[in-house]
Amino acid sequence: MTEPVILADVVRSGFVEGHHRGSVVVTAPDGSVEWSVGVVDRPMFPRSSNKPMQALGMLRSGLDLDGELLALAGASHSGEEFHLDGVRRILAGAGLDETALRTPPAYPIDEQARDEWVRTGHAIEPITMNCSGKHAAMIATCAVNGWPIHDDARAKSPDGVWGRDDYRSPEHPVQQAIRTAIEDSAGEKVSYVAVDGCGAPLLAISLAGLARSFGLFASAAPETFEGRIANAFRGYPEYASGSRRDEAALMKSVPGLLCKAGAESVYAVGLADGRGLAVKVEDGQPRARAVVMAAVLQHLDITNEVIDAQTRYPLYGGGVEVGSVHPSPTLFN
Repeated sequence: MTEPVILADVVRSGFVEGHHRGSVVVTAPDGSVEWSVGVVDRPMFPRSSNKPMQALGMLRSGLDLDGELLALAGASHSGEEFHLDGVRRILAGAGLDETALRTPPAYPIDEQARDEWVRTGHAIEPITMNCSGKHAAMIATCAVNGWPIHDDARAKSPDGVWGRDDYRSPEHPVQQAIRTAIEDSAGEKVSYVAVDGCGAPLLAISLAGLARSFGLFASAAPETFEGRIANAFRGYPEYASGSRRDEAALMKSVPGLLCKAGAESVYAVGLADGRGLAVKVEDGQPRARAVVMAAVLQHLDITNEVIDAQTRYPLYGGGVEVGSVHPSPTLFN
């Protein structure tokens, strides 16, 4: 039986301290699997790597966003001030404000943004949760269609979590549209529905299906919904992630590249030629995510200073760098 393999080594002071195991897949422009290691054809949760496809479901349903606000609709943002302003703009376009959000309160995920937020007297709030751009876009999509947004009666839907008229319920029209968009993009049916950390539905597909989706988006014609989303990410990478994030740096460094990371160390990349790449690190440690993806890009003869730098995650001892997490020599053997 195929199982996750060693993707990265943890080396401290010359001693191999541990390993990160996981799975990697590269899909061809036609969606077929070009290369893989580990488990790529079984259900997995893409987590926030599903967000471009979620944005597709919203555009198909009449959401009118482009540019930086469309990038923010598919973001796991850092909570910087321009992100928060963008969330407010999306909601204002629907005649609403941040009180409509049902994201769980959180601090900004960017350390500098979090420290500034606290220094100015703020506590955890829904708008600073990294998924608030996606939730604002879901709410705006509901407003465009006259769909209910909240279910104050809290009549439970069969999943037992949200009321069936709540925009987060899997039965809600906006979530049904998102499910169809994910299935269309991945070329396979959603195999399991759970609740993501932000409270929205979390839809399982295979790692190969995730890669296939990103190849489709990255190579899409600019006038299509998929192309609009890809160009929003590429044109405004800081809105799709954050000004100090590795994802933004990668998109800036490779023309035509689209990428989105997710929780539990998921990472997906689409290339302009239609190839898709997806990584899942089994233990969920985010430190190995960019390291493995950078190694896969190098394996495809795509490299630059940013990619070279991302192939190692430094480890420290006494304030001095003493080792790193880096791709395992056996990854491509």
